[in-house]
Amino acid sequence: MLKGLVEILPRYITAIYNRCLREGIFPKRWKKALIIPIIEPGKEEKDEMSKFRPKSLLDIGGKVLEKILINRINHHVYSRGHMNENHFGFRPQESTIDAAKAIKDFVEEGLAAGEVIALVSLDVQGVFDAAWWPGIQKELWECGCPKNIYGLTKGYFIHRTASLSTNNLRTEKEISRGCPKGLCCGPGFWNLQLAVGTKIYGSNKSGGLRRRPNYGDERRVGKSSGKLREHRAKQNKRVVKEQEDKI
Repeated sequence: MLKGLVEILPRYITAIYNRCLREGIFPKRWKKALIIPIIEPGKEEKDEMSKFRPKSLLDIGGKVLEKILINRINHHVYSRGHMNENHFGFRPQESTIDAAKAIKDFVEEGLAAGEVIALVSLDVQGVFDAAWWPGIQKELWECGCPKNIYGLTKGYFIHRTASLSTNNLRTEKEISRGCPKGLCCGPGFWNLQLAVGTKIYGSNKSGGLRRRPNYGDERRVGKSSGKLREHRAKQNKRVVKEQEDKI
């Protein structure tokens, strides 16, 4: 339908989107999501609510404005090198292969130097549902995002609602956090949220914490410290002491 309107009234449709961008307005009716619960493959027989994966259906006009918004945000963020190099998810020209290669290079460098390598892998549950909107806005402000784009993002987060209908029941709730599946802005906003977490929980000054490859809701933390011989010597002394204490 929108495509047909564009062909009939191209100037009118263009004027609407240009005004939204210029004045930082995200129409309220484009912020209403209809939630469709979809059962994940292989979980059909389970009784837990976690077997459902909610999908957000949105007005096509709003999704077009979302796409325009996130494209401009990404251009600003990437052109200024604001995104952390350890972020591999939802980025152009990056993939899981690049994240795996970063880990491989880190391990090879440590082994070549005779260091002890420790690697922790985390898969954070429900992390997309908990994305903190004020943190995303703060990150945009700190990276010098244009005022109109910042204002449009702020308007995007205000008065968003989600409704769910089952049989004869219908419920609607105002939402204030998260990057629901189905949003065009979701992946881009999540990367900004991840940038906040990287600043808080990890810096290049963290002793030996040299790699933190991230992809989506998965985290990899790699740490190298000391020489292998030193660690073996300490371990041997500990074993000898334990044996002496037993005697």
